[in-house]
Amino acid sequence: MTNRYVPTLLCALLALSAAPANAQDGVVESSSQEVVTPPPMSTYASSTETHCNDRLDDDHDGLVDCADADCFDAPNCQAGGTDENTEAACRDWLDNDGDGAVDCDDQDCQVPEIRACRGSWSGSSGGGVSQVSGSSALGAPTPDDLPELGRDQQVEDLMGTNGDIDGERSDETCADGIDNDLDGRTDCQDYGCRFSPSVTVCQPSSGIHLSIVAGGGARLTLNYAADGTYQGNVPLGGITLVQVRALGQIPGIQNSFFLLSARLEDSFRLNFVLFQIPVSSRGHYLQFNSGSGTLSTALIISAARQLFLDRAVYLNQAFEQGNGIVLETGGPIDDEGHFRFRLFGAAGGTQFSDSVGGRFFSPDDRNFSWAAGGQLQIDVAGHYDRIGDDPYMYTPSPLNLSFLVGAKYDTLPNERAFAWHAFGIFRDWIFQLRAESYSRYVLDYDAIQTAWNVAGSILIVPRTLLFAADVGGFYHVAPYHNLPTGAMTPTGVTYQAEQFQYRAALHWFFYRDIGILTLLYAETQREHVATSLNADIERVVRIESRFRF
Repeated sequence: MTNRYVPTLLCALLALSAAPANAQDGVVESSSQEVVTPPPMSTYASSTETHCNDRLDDDHDGLVDCADADCFDAPNCQAGGTDENTEAACRDWLDNDGDGAVDCDDQDCQVPEIRACRGSWSGSSGGGVSQVSGSSALGAPTPDDLPELGRDQQVEDLMGTNGDIDGERSDETCADGIDNDLDGRTDCQDYGCRFSPSVTVCQPSSGIHLSIVAGGGARLTLNYAADGTYQGNVPLGGITLVQVRALGQIPGIQNSFFLLSARLEDSFRLNFVLFQIPVSSRGHYLQFNSGSGTLSTALIISAARQLFLDRAVYLNQAFEQGNGIVLETGGPIDDEGHFRFRLFGAAGGTQFSDSVGGRFFSPDDRNFSWAAGGQLQIDVAGHYDRIGDDPYMYTPSPLNLSFLVGAKYDTLPNERAFAWHAFGIFRDWIFQLRAESYSRYVLDYDAIQTAWNVAGSILIVPRTLLFAADVGGFYHVAPYHNLPTGAMTPTGVTYQAEQFQYRAALHWFFYRDIGILTLLYAETQREHVATSLNADIERVVRIESRFRF
């Protein structure tokens, strides 16, 4: 045995001693602290490390790429010749500079700029915190080494401080086994996951978790004609929302996640399901769900995250139609995590509406509904999660500046369309600003539609008072052509009336961020569909209390 193998073998032996973090055989510890026993070795297809540069344990022996003896002679596993001071070089299981130290054992990797070495060197490639009590390799505090709370501080005030980037504050991101915001803390080690009252998967329990959102209050709707003539009012009151979600890790699959969401305020409706499994150690995933073949997040996020109680309907109604099944994959593009991608394909629907199975399609619809698209996310500063991000600011936030752009092709029952979407978010301290634009070109009717929304919020009193306002609208840039004779809104055509809307909301957190009392005012001006000449004006005042836990 030559000397050039010694560092790699030492690294392999250390990796075996750290089996709870990376091993695929035997007993491993999941992100939710449950013990999972994968299938026996005989069930795996490959008996050797077939690819020596894919960062995967192909033969499931606990050794990855150049750490596996199967790869000792591979050209990319030869020691020496390059520097060992980059994200990729510090987690490739190779002594790149030939100095006898591999990856995070090399002093060249022990610098703040290298995220791969922010925790125990044997942790995940995203840079987790050591499971051992105390500090990480760079002194970052672990859950057992927390900074002292100042006067009048609560544990929630630690979120966004001491290196916490504030990218993990939801059940989805806190249960996927990935350091999503790359701050050196993974899942329940992250301050956001551990101290946010709305995160349930990190509470001292195990198994399947339940999440509930319930709301009730009063609503007064005032209607006016286009000339300002008062046309009457509609007062309403009672229970407005009951959402129940079951979520957690898929049994037997480490770092997986599932979600079942149901609405119960009117009748039982299972309106969303999601199952996600990891496909690489870098955070790539494969997911199928019942309806997120979309570019905007407004239709799939929990009702608990609607900053104005309800979504801006005009922003999605003409663009995001229901699907029966969606297959999606995505993950980081670069080692630093500044760029992420998402690709999806969606298909079909059944004879159901507003529930799992998709939108309603009548038997005489001429097309089978399907969609395909993609999205690119750019995190300039901090990290944004399109599903898990919560617009309700409860405590001051560190800087986050992110952009999402995407496009998709849609074949609906009676029309085909190409759509494009852009979203941006700026969040810092007590301020937040979001802007979104959505447009599409309908091929069958030579029509162009566009919608936009800008929303801002300010945390007036941390953990107590939040003010938010938004403005937006929907317009027909180019009107519909070649519509069926005499039909203003033919069956199967997603014709939507033009409208303009602005809203303002004041939120009082009367019990942590679990109990919220909201006062909302909204004004909407709509094109009158029947004549397309008049406009309807609707003014709404709502007061509603919601509990989310």
